[in-house]
Amino acid sequence: MSAASTSPIIERGTTTSKIAAIAVAVIIALLAIAPQFLSAGAVDRMTALFIYVILAAMWNALAGFGGLVSVGQQVFFGLGAYFAIRLADTGLNPFASLFVAAIIVGVVSWPLSLFMLRLRNGEFAIGMWVIAALTHLLVNLDRLVQGETGTSLISLNVYDAGTRRVAIYWLALGSMTALLAILFGLLRGSTGAAIRAIRDNEDAAASVGVRVTGTKRLLFVLAAFGIGVAGALWLATSITFQPKTYFNVQWTAYMIFMVLVGGIGTFEGAILGALVFFLIETWFGGTGVWYLVSLGATAVLFSLFLPRGLWGTIEERFGLRLLPVGYRVILPGHAPADDGTAPSPEQTPLDQEKA
Repeated sequence: MSAASTSPIIERGTTTSKIAAIAVAVIIALLAIAPQFLSAGAVDRMTALFIYVILAAMWNALAGFGGLVSVGQQVFFGLGAYFAIRLADTGLNPFASLFVAAIIVGVVSWPLSLFMLRLRNGEFAIGMWVIAALTHLLVNLDRLVQGETGTSLISLNVYDAGTRRVAIYWLALGSMTALLAILFGLLRGSTGAAIRAIRDNEDAAASVGVRVTGTKRLLFVLAAFGIGVAGALWLATSITFQPKTYFNVQWTAYMIFMVLVGGIGTFEGAILGALVFFLIETWFGGTGVWYLVSLGATAVLFSLFLPRGLWGTIEERFGLRLLPVGYRVILPGHAPADDGTAPSPEQTPLDQEKA
C-alpha cells in the first residue's frame, strides 16, 4: 500500500458546498430585487429577518466559535441606536448616521475589551450584563434622550415612506451580506483556526504561539460592530428610540435562542436559527404571552432532544456541509460521498473542525 493511500485526507469544500455558494449568490440577487414584488408589510418583515440574521451570526461568532458567552450584547445594540440618534441630531444625514454609529460602537468596544477579556466564563457573561445595565443608566441621563421617555430619529421623516422603507431594506440586506462575508472569510483563514483553538483550550493555544488576547479582541470588536449595525438598522425601521427597549436583555436572549436552535458553533446554524425565530415571531408574535411560551417551549425541546441544534444535527447525521469554515479529516479508506448525502458505514469520516 502506497504512502499516499495510508495518509489521512484533509478537505474543506465539496461539490455540495460549491453549489451552495452559487445558490447563496442567486438568493441574494433575488432578495435585492424583491421589494419590487413585495407588499410594504412584507418588506418590513424581511428587513427584520436580515437584522435577526446579523444578531445571530455575531453572537454565534463570539460564543459559538470563540467561546466568549455573553449575556450583555444588548449594550452594543442599544449604543448603535443611541449614537445614530446623537449623530443625526448634529445634522449628519440619517442614513450615514446609521453606519457611522456602528463604527463608533466598534471603536468604543476596543477599550472595553481591554478589561472585559480578562474575565473568563461566567465572570465574562455577567460582567457584560453589568456593563449593559450601566450604559443604559448613562444613556438615560442624556437630555436629548429624555430618560425612558426616549426620542425619535425624526430626520428620517423627510423621506417618503415608501422610499425610506426600500432604502432601509437594501441597507439591511447589504449589511447582512457584508458581515456574513467578512465573518466567513475570517473563520476560514488562520485567524479562524486560532479562534477555535482558543475556544477549545486557551492555555494550550497560547503554548503553540496563538495570539490569544489579540485574536479574542478582534472577535469581540467585530461582534460589537455587527450588533451595533443591527441596533442602528432597527432604529431606522422603528424611528423611535427608548432606552429600556434597546438595552433590554431580551435582545441577547433572542440571540441565544436563535443560535441554540440553529446550531451553536456552525456557520449555517445561526442563519437557520434566525429563520426559525422569524417564523415563530411571525406566527405567534400577536398572541401576547403565548408568544413567549412558544419560544420557551421550543428552547426546552431543542435542549432535550436536539442539543446540537437543527444544523448541527443535520451535519452530524448526513454529513452535509454547505458553507464549511473548517477542515474535515478523513481517515484512509473512509472517504465520504461528495454529493452531500450521508456516507455509508464503511465510509464514515472522522468529521472535525481542525484547530
